[in-house]
Amino acid sequence: MRLLLLACLRAQTGNATTAARIQNHLQAAGHICVLKDAFMYGSAAEIANLTSSDKFDAALAIHLYKGGRLLQGSRIPFGIIFGGTDVNEDMKCREKRQVMGAVLERARFAVAFTVEMKELAAAEWPDAREKIYVQSQGIKATPSETFDWHQFLQNAGIPADSGPVHLFLLVCGLRRVKDPLYLVEAFSEWHRKDPSVYLGIIGPAVDPLFTSEVEERVKRAPGVRVLQELPQPELHAALRCCLALANSSSSEGMSAAILEAMDLEVPVLARNIPGNAAIIKHKETGLLFSTPQEFVALSKSLMNDPTLEKEIVTRAKEYVEQHHSWEGERKTYQSLVQRLQ
Repeated sequence: MRLLLLACLRAQTGNATTAARIQNHLQAAGHICVLKDAFMYGSAAEIANLTSSDKFDAALAIHLYKGGRLLQGSRIPFGIIFGGTDVNEDMKCREKRQVMGAVLERARFAVAFTVEMKELAAAEWPDAREKIYVQSQGIKATPSETFDWHQFLQNAGIPADSGPVHLFLLVCGLRRVKDPLYLVEAFSEWHRKDPSVYLGIIGPAVDPLFTSEVEERVKRAPGVRVLQELPQPELHAALRCCLALANSSSSEGMSAAILEAMDLEVPVLARNIPGNAAIIKHKETGLLFSTPQEFVALSKSLMNDPTLEKEIVTRAKEYVEQHHSWEGERKTYQSLVQRLQ
């Protein structure tokens, strides 16, 4: 089949990573799968023209609103993959909810990353329950073997020669829902007392206006840096060298960065929100915090307790291998896409 895959393809974001993986799965089954950026199209009519001029047999969209709205009235069969903010955030808006409901009604199938996400959608659209499948994200971290950690620290303006550096990486697309400023004040206060600790915020400028706000605030925050975006293999290598991954989002579907850190055996400290709590068991596969002060306290306990760190990363790695198998994800999508024939 010739398949169109619509997603928000801003480089280095979770949706773009998921889209590339799904494209790979479908092409491995012999389909032609063409990725298109949902942001490049303003209306469903544009996509209807594209699907007929480029002779697509079927379509897939990631994100029930951002991708799905472009498939309204589609003449070809399609499936939907929930993104996270569609079910967690966009559902609160009546207009968006109506659009999403209409799209879901026409979809041959939908995929939710978690049972919780499926239940949220099914509570709103009970008739769709039977067509919503749960498939967690498949993870395969690919760290670069030529990554230069010393150079990375130098570029970030972090002195690496005057003693040990304990770097926490906060990996996210810079937009409000990721709340990258949540930890800044408390972290700076900690850095003043312990100059070896640093927080690096790294990811694409998804919202340019908000990115400027983050950069301005960080300039006045000792121990916190906004870092240059990195290609995925470099980012995975940087993660492998840092003390822990931090996640301070106010809402998450399923964070690929958290799962990649677990796969790389890097401890994760994440804000205690439903999307994060669905994949992290506190003090078993990671650490969950509800305030910036609790983040600092848990970080200190992680730094001072190598046994706790070892236990967490070992169990997290086992969890990812068991529940986020790349091969399992491949089988699911190769099977579901047959419903579009």
